[in-house]
Order: sequence, then C-alpha cells, then structure tokens
Amino acid sequence: MLTVREKIIAALLQFPGIDQDKIDMAIEVQRARGISLGEALVQRGLISEKDLLLLLVRELRIPSLDLSKFKLDPRLKEVVPERLARQYKIIPIALLGDSMTVALADPFNIFAIDDLRDATGKKIEVVMGTATQIGETIEKYYGGGDRTAVADISRDIDVGDFEIVTDQKEETPDSDSGGEAPIIRMVNLVIKEAIRQRASDIHMESTEDHMRVRYRVDGVLLDVLEIPHESMSAVVVRIKIMAKLDITTTQIPQDGRFKMRLAGKEVDFRVSILPTCHGPKVVMRVLDKAKLSVGLEHLGFSERSVGLLAEAIVKPFGMILVTGPTGSGKSTTLYSIISQLNTVDKNVITIEDPVEYLLEGLTQIEAHPDIGLTFAAGLRAVLRQSPDIVMVGEIRDNETADIAIKASLTGQLVFSTLHTNDAAGSLTRLVDMNVEPFLVASSLILVCAQRLARKICPYCKEPVDIPPEALKKLGPDFDPQTVCYEGRGCDRCRQTGYLGRFGLTEILVLDDAIREMILRGSAADEIREYARRSQGMRLLWDDALASLAAGQTTVAEVLRVSSAE
Repeated sequence: MLTVREKIIAALLQFPGIDQDKIDMAIEVQRARGISLGEALVQRGLISEKDLLLLLVRELRIPSLDLSKFKLDPRLKEVVPERLARQYKIIPIALLGDSMTVALADPFNIFAIDDLRDATGKKIEVVMGTATQIGETIEKYYGGGDRTAVADISRDIDVGDFEIVTDQKEETPDSDSGGEAPIIRMVNLVIKEAIRQRASDIHMESTEDHMRVRYRVDGVLLDVLEIPHESMSAVVVRIKIMAKLDITTTQIPQDGRFKMRLAGKEVDFRVSILPTCHGPKVVMRVLDKAKLSVGLEHLGFSERSVGLLAEAIVKPFGMILVTGPTGSGKSTTLYSIISQLNTVDKNVITIEDPVEYLLEGLTQIEAHPDIGLTFAAGLRAVLRQSPDIVMVGEIRDNETADIAIKASLTGQLVFSTLHTNDAAGSLTRLVDMNVEPFLVASSLILVCAQRLARKICPYCKEPVDIPPEALKKLGPDFDPQTVCYEGRGCDRCRQTGYLGRFGLTEILVLDDAIREMILRGSAADEIREYARRSQGMRLLWDDALASLAAGQTTVAEVLRVSSAE
C-alpha cells in the first residue's frame, strides 16, 4: 500500500515535463536547502504553486483557503506567537473552543502541528494555502513586532520621527528655526532612504565639486544622490555632532557611533570619517540588532551547516573559527551565535575592534592598540574574569592566536574570525603563525568558511538559458539541464534583479584523522580532500552550485562569489 508521500509523487509524475529523475533532483535540493519538496519543485520550475496546491488538496482531501479574501482575527496573534508563524509558515485562521484552524503550505510538516499544539494547548485543524500567499500574509498580519528588522519599520517614517538617542540634550537645534535645520533634514532623509532600501552602509564621498552619496545594498554600492559643494561641510559637521566627534578636527581619521530612534525603534550607526584630498569621506554602517536574534536556522545556511554549527556551539570548551574575506558576514554569524548562547547562567565576554553591536547581557570590550589595549592584552585580562564564553573579534597575530587557543584548552568556549579563503586553509594559517601544531589539533572544534550571495528578486524572477561560456565555467559536475533563473529588474529590487542575501558555507569538523594530519604537517589541499571524501564536507563551490540548482541565485552571482578551484 502506497504511503501519502508516494501517492503525491505518483500524482506529480502525471504532470507533463516531470519524471522520476526530476523528482529525485528536487528531493536532493530539498535536503540540501532544508525546504519542503513542494518548494523545491516550484523553485525548479517543475510545477506552479497553484497547480501544486490543487494537487495536494485533491490527493490529501484537505480544504484550501484564499487568504487574500479572508479577514483574519487580530486576537489570534496572542494565541500563535510570531516566532512559530514565521518558523513554520503558518497563519491562524479561527479559534472555536479547544480547536484552532491554521493555514499552512507544507502538509507534511508534522513538527509544525506538534509544536503548535504544544504551544497553544489546542487541537489543530489544517487548511492549505500557497507558500507565497502565506508569507505575504504573515508580513501583513504580524507586522513589525518588537524585533522587526529596520527595513520593515521605516516604510512610512516621516523625517520628524527621527530622534537621536543621547545621554545629554543636543546643543544643535532640531527645529526649523536657524540655518542648520535644512542640513538636519537632509541628513535625516539620507538615513531614512538608506534604511528603506535595506542598505548596510552609507558612503558619503567628497569630490571637487560635490559630495557623492552611495548605499551598499546586498553587498553592492549604488549611486543615490549628490549633495551640493556648499552643503558638504555642514553635512559632515552634523554627522560629527550626532556621533559626538570633535568638529574642529579635520586632518586625522575619526570613529564614533550614535543611535537613532525610528518610530520607537533604536538603531545603531557606526561612523568612520577619513580625510581625503577633496575633503572628508564618511561611512556610516547601519547595525540592525533584529537580524541577530533570529537564530542559526534563519542565517540562510543549508540544513547540514546549521546542524553542524548547532552541535558545535554547545560544547563546553574549545575553539570555533569563522573565516572569509571582509564583507562575507563573519561578524553577523558570530553575533547570532553569541546572542543564542547569551543566557543568565553564562559569563560571556567579547573583545572587538571596533564593537559593532551593543548587546544587553554581554561584557563587551573595545580594543585600543594605540594605548596598549590589543587583542592579546585584552584577552589576558578577560581570562582573569572567569568567562564561560569568549569572542575575539579577529586573530591577527601569533600572540592573540596562542592565548585564544590556550584559553580554549582551559575550559572556555572561544569564538573568533580569521581571514582565509577556505576552511582547511585556516589550519595551516595558524601553524604558519607559529602556533604549535599540537595546540591547533587539540583546541579546534570546527571551522566555518563563508560567503554572502545575492538572492534573485522573487517579484521579477524568470527562467533563462545558460550561455555556453558560463556553462563551461560551471564545470562537469553541473547538470546542463538544470533550470536557472535571473531577475529581469523591477521597482522592488531597484532594477538590479536581486533582493536580499544568503550564506554559502564550507564547514570543516575536526576529527582524529584531521588532528593527526595537522600534527604531521599535511597541506591544506590534503586535509580538504580528506574532509570532502570521508566527512561529506561540501565546499563553498558545491554549496553555490546547490543554491543555483535550487533557484536561489544566478549563474553570474555563483561565478562572482565562488570558484571551483
């Protein structure tokens, strides 16, 4: 007798263009990306969401509901927490006595129903909807919440909603009276538009006749506007006042930070001002704490990567390294892990240069090498504070590496970053930094190499043919029959074809064989090949190809952020 899943697969095979090989490929994508089989089929263009819904309704005899025509009861938000709704993609529809009806897209997700039953104490009845419609309904129904990302809370903010959060009253007037009010409005508008466009950084660069403003969105800089030459100095002074910097100093670099309250939400900004031949260059990094509290499973990593990280971070001691170039998301990964481990029974101390996110419950130290507070000096002091968990912003030298590794061997769980291109290279890099091989082998638990790739905009996504020259670069392991996609460009993605980013990972778990290889001085290539063959380690390139096959990103993006070599 066929199981329900087998019945569904048998029904799918009746659709034109779907055969067993394509079903098997979709199952591989499902396992690799941690999504449902239905999502994998839709992402690969094998079936539309509407046809999939009709098939599931017919085979499972579960009713469907058009959520766009259904008025939801706002009181049910108190019954179904936003965390569960987003995690399992469910929407509460109705509550009658001890029975609650919910809409979901994946009828095979028994964990969602079990967790919801445990959380609410209600008997759960199910209706079906498409994944897209349920996702859009969650955004409308739950709205911002207390931990909403900045991009979501800023859509309807007026300039008057901006308020600098300071310890003392600001001396510069914020009213419309006085000559500086237009400059204040200009700076506020630049910040507001940056947040609306989900920018991670604001670049303001002085040129000979104007100041160019650019936003870094999904890792790429975009031109936004030009500030007239006569307003350049006033804009820089305004930003210095906000960041509590010396407005009389113009010949040396300055660093500061400030908070702004936007519609009741506090957002951190880190400011760096660099003197150039045409005037100051200002870079403001937008630090959205809401992104750090979503948990490992929402970092955009594959299911396997999340599982390996989750297993490693609960170890009582040892060292975990996150590696990659600048802008690869290392800090976000570490902060997300630290936020998850930040409980009342743990003494968590970080030493960073600079401190990016200020998080409640942590002891955070900012390194100042000019006065002798280096990573190594700070780490020595930290270890006298009886920490349970230590985060070192970056291992830059032998002294820091040696102290951090020895700390991980004496009862602390240590997290840090390293600038290497891959996971195996981190092991040989530490040895090259004159750390004893036996210390590296004894202390390291796991190394995670990562990159950030741009997602295809879902609003303008369409299938495309792969050019022969690109297909050649993808290598022999890539199936040329794979359906690939691109974004044609729309208003939502600023005509770029991309909207948001996700993580590509390469995770190396140290076992006895790898430790033995470190002790005998094996090369990184040898360690990498062993891990790939014996542990099933997926390289960054492999993860990128899996994301391409899953319809998450484009051929051009895969070739931009990764390499088969």
